[in-house]
Amino acid sequence: MNQSLNIKENNEDRKEQIAGHLLVECLIEQGVKHVFGVPGESYLAVLDGFHAYKDDIDFVICRQEGGAAFMAEAAGKLTQRPGVCMVTRGPGATNASIGVHAAFQDSTPMVLFVGDVGSDFRNREAFQELDYSSFFGPSTGGMAKRVERIDDPARIPEYVARAFATAMNGRPGPVVVVLPEDMLTKTVHTRPMPRLEAVQAWSDPGALRTLREMLLASTKPFVIAGGGGWTTQAAQALERFSENWHLPVGNAFRFQDTFDNHHPNYAGEVGIGLNPKLAKRIKESDLIIAIGPRLGEMTTQGYTLLKAPKADQKLVHFHASPEELNRVYIADLAILSTMNAAARSLEVLTAPVQVPWEEWTRSANADFLANQVPPAPSPEALIDMPSIIETVNQLLPKDAVLTNGAGNFASWVHRYHRHHGISKGHKTQLAPTLGSMGYGVPAGIAANITTGRTAFTIAGDGDFLMNGQELATAVQHGGKTIIVLLNNGMYGTIRMHQEREYPWNESGSKLVNPDFVAYAKAFGYEGVRVHKTEEFEPAFKAALARANGTLIEIILDPEIITTRASMSQIRDAALKAQRS
Repeated sequence: MNQSLNIKENNEDRKEQIAGHLLVECLIEQGVKHVFGVPGESYLAVLDGFHAYKDDIDFVICRQEGGAAFMAEAAGKLTQRPGVCMVTRGPGATNASIGVHAAFQDSTPMVLFVGDVGSDFRNREAFQELDYSSFFGPSTGGMAKRVERIDDPARIPEYVARAFATAMNGRPGPVVVVLPEDMLTKTVHTRPMPRLEAVQAWSDPGALRTLREMLLASTKPFVIAGGGGWTTQAAQALERFSENWHLPVGNAFRFQDTFDNHHPNYAGEVGIGLNPKLAKRIKESDLIIAIGPRLGEMTTQGYTLLKAPKADQKLVHFHASPEELNRVYIADLAILSTMNAAARSLEVLTAPVQVPWEEWTRSANADFLANQVPPAPSPEALIDMPSIIETVNQLLPKDAVLTNGAGNFASWVHRYHRHHGISKGHKTQLAPTLGSMGYGVPAGIAANITTGRTAFTIAGDGDFLMNGQELATAVQHGGKTIIVLLNNGMYGTIRMHQEREYPWNESGSKLVNPDFVAYAKAFGYEGVRVHKTEEFEPAFKAALARANGTLIEIILDPEIITTRASMSQIRDAALKAQRS
């Protein structure tokens, strides 16, 4: 008897229940343990399902849909299975769109469920009604891989299974599923579909032989690794490929945990604030092997490290999506493969006894290590950020998750923190490649709630207040994070660009902030204020030992704006350029 007939017979024996409960059953069957969301009257039947199955699945109540969506995206990054977010119609969905956009650009599996107006009110511009296909849909240049609406409750298992498959397969990404309110209250006796796993696309053997020939003809090869879909096994296989061929490896922008930063073949992060010596090395390379990244604007320094659409270097591009290959860069060799399959096929690629670029690889690592040595701190400076990050490096557990949103504050951990990497068993970096402010706080909370691991968040004063309200979510659900908040009284990145383009003309970037210590304490976190470098270590040790979360506010001089130049140096360079 075929599977469809088996399912039909099983369904006939199934006890009748409301569709909202069936949806929750389907999520449990797919292995979902946590759903992040803000409740809404349009999906009360699903909320009732969470109550019915509270021993099997946890609905994490968030304070704003943007924070909830970021938490789901973070969960997807950590598990390589879709993070799930549940919101209500209209404003709930539009608030959550920032997390959907993050999942799309970061290639993170995610499913957003949206409670919608009833079918009988549809297309009347009912209360909070929205056309989700137009807003999210790929056909309109949107931010989701697929947008679907479930009108028949008996097909809930089919739609949920397809959403998970779509989110995981090929280039991972977000899927939006719309749930009409009246559909969720109908009775059904359908069973959930079985758990689905991502399908592996294997590298073409002929292409691998061509790649080997290209490597043998090279004198200065360079690997850029990153993107979504990396497992521990894939990261370990990448290390063996690098070791077999003595290849230098750089991690793409905000995928710094893809390749172990302590490995002797590591060359550094290929992203914002790029080491000038690394930038020069990539430009001088005669063969770039990009494994996983999209090769977007940040990784390519505005498409200058590799010129678009055809790079000066020979380019081999591995990616899990056929739509991505040859879309921006016309590769000399494009290989369709998931990361697990790509790395495992590369580790068995037969290497010669000796290669001519061993010194090239050693010097790439030497340049990275030299870039880790900070400049001498200013004698007047009360805060030395490299020293603070070094304290974090020394004290944080190796499996800790580091999170950040967007802003110059993130450059301190990007340059000076060294990730042990996914190959050691854990993903340790959650950071938005789309550059969204407000990501770090909810991502850290999601990481701690879902894994129990230490979560460390670095935030700026502007960035923190984008989703600082989610401290309430952490406290309510027993989460503990450590947040280091750099308070310089401004949107620092914007102010830096203003000084570069319009020296002395500050406009729209100055901030008047609340008492962040009191703010944290109001939620149930501990709050500590640090004015001097030597005050940080005892505060951080206490935070690690404390049962509840901690916010450590560091009062930072606005002059300390980047890892390479002060605000005055940026301004002086701009004025000099204007005079010339």
